[in-house]
Amino acid sequence: MSLTVRLARVGDNYVLVKNSDPNLSPGSPPNLTNAKHSKRNLSNSSLSPTPGDKKSKIFITPNRYAVLASEENETTTPSITSISNHGNAHIPDQGEDSPAPLIYIKDISNYSSFKNLLTNLTGPNGFTCDSGLVLRPKTAEDVSDILKYCNDRSIAVCPQAGNTSVSSGSVALFDEVVLSTERMNNIINFDPVSGVLVCEAGCVLESLMKCVDGHGYMMPLDLGSKGSCQIGGNVSTNAGGIRVIRYGTLQGCVLGLEAVTADGTILDCLNTMRKDNTGYHLKHLFIGSEGTLGIVTKVAILCPSLPKHVNVAFVGLDSYDKVLKLFSIARAEFGETLSSFELLDNTAVTYVESKLHHSCPISNVHPFYVLIELASSQPTVGQHMENVLEKALGHSVISDATTTDQMSSIHKIWKVRETVIEALLKLGYVYSFDISLPLCRFYEIVELTREKLKDVADVKAVCGFGHIGDGNLHLNVVTSQRNEEVARTIQPFIYGWTSKHRGSVSAEHGIGLSKTQYLEQTKSKSAIDLMRSLKHTMDPKCILNPYKVIPAVAASDQ
Repeated sequence: MSLTVRLARVGDNYVLVKNSDPNLSPGSPPNLTNAKHSKRNLSNSSLSPTPGDKKSKIFITPNRYAVLASEENETTTPSITSISNHGNAHIPDQGEDSPAPLIYIKDISNYSSFKNLLTNLTGPNGFTCDSGLVLRPKTAEDVSDILKYCNDRSIAVCPQAGNTSVSSGSVALFDEVVLSTERMNNIINFDPVSGVLVCEAGCVLESLMKCVDGHGYMMPLDLGSKGSCQIGGNVSTNAGGIRVIRYGTLQGCVLGLEAVTADGTILDCLNTMRKDNTGYHLKHLFIGSEGTLGIVTKVAILCPSLPKHVNVAFVGLDSYDKVLKLFSIARAEFGETLSSFELLDNTAVTYVESKLHHSCPISNVHPFYVLIELASSQPTVGQHMENVLEKALGHSVISDATTTDQMSSIHKIWKVRETVIEALLKLGYVYSFDISLPLCRFYEIVELTREKLKDVADVKAVCGFGHIGDGNLHLNVVTSQRNEEVARTIQPFIYGWTSKHRGSVSAEHGIGLSKTQYLEQTKSKSAIDLMRSLKHTMDPKCILNPYKVIPAVAASDQ
């Protein structure tokens, strides 16, 4: 028995409906072009889908509408009606006796530019999106309808937020349906008394910053990608950012959330209380699980008060040992006012100057630079910064420094730190590694990588920068173009060395697709087995972000 699928118009919306509906006026069906697809049985216990009997096909119409059809009979051709230049529809509410909508359609007339966006470099393995269908739901109910449909038919779904991760966690490897949260961007409520923000997952971080800033609060995280990353993606990867030393990661800032599980169940854990000790804290299943256990649709976040006084220093140092000495001094002297302590090496600053023309705040003659930010309710914070740095200069811990409490100057200093990757991308292809290490070993891996690649002609730069305050290093290798030999050399070397020294192969960007084979170097077998058990319990058909996070099991090991 075959399933007939057609595109029908409901007002200005377009939905896929089963069979026929006398209330909908059919039009002339266009010719269909069969798009690239792969047939996979997503219930495979190894989490690596393999060819099966169930067929899922993606068809692209000539005017670039994407239509998904699931068939039991391979000879069946979907019938499509009422196609025009409208789109961006949500799944409308249907009466109990009405034909149920199958899936939401998006007009992708600008498909080529959108495809280019998705195929931007997202990680050191160079994975690119290969999906022919992008869905943009507006509500959690839309997400629920989509997942119910896809789960019933074993159709893989790749959740996508701002697509700013370096681990390829939001990239469709084969023909997975991409589910974008960009239209779920409503700020639901902000309580100016408690400082609790409730919003939808597609809200861009920078827009949330502006919202709470107007009430005298700030977001507990700040990222270089704040202009495009979405809060749902931040939560799903447990993003860190530049102020973890002061405010912690999202694990501690998220009070509650709403998520949709693989079978379409809407799970309401949208607690807004700071204290709630009633049973299992289910929110933690979704914070950091990268969309493999469910899709986050709403978030409740506790926001700290906006500091009245901020002072920033940019400091030059002659060695990494002196960086650690300054960090010890800063923690002891500044205490709870220390909100950032960022490291940049000379290579990073040099390319920011030469490629982006952002001037180094002090003379660029030092091997290392540190950006220190203090935030306080007391006006004396600036004088305290100057006193401590003057003392450090007298003891030859630092070589040069500048401080400021003017917002325009503060933004310029932060610009140097936040645009390193942008500068490196102008130099060539960037292999970016997001790792965490004990501080005593923090910069050693940069020097070892530089030494290992010194005779490789195609390597243009090796540099390191990151968050000394929480041990998160961003190690970058730049080549003129993607070089498979370099990739095969540096990935196992860097991740192996990190594991050997009890670090983490992913500090804040998640495991995604590019690091699954290295997860076993950070986590024990028993821990991974429990992760796999949770995955099978919550997503038995493995439709949610397949191939990501959990390493595949070889057939011989099952």
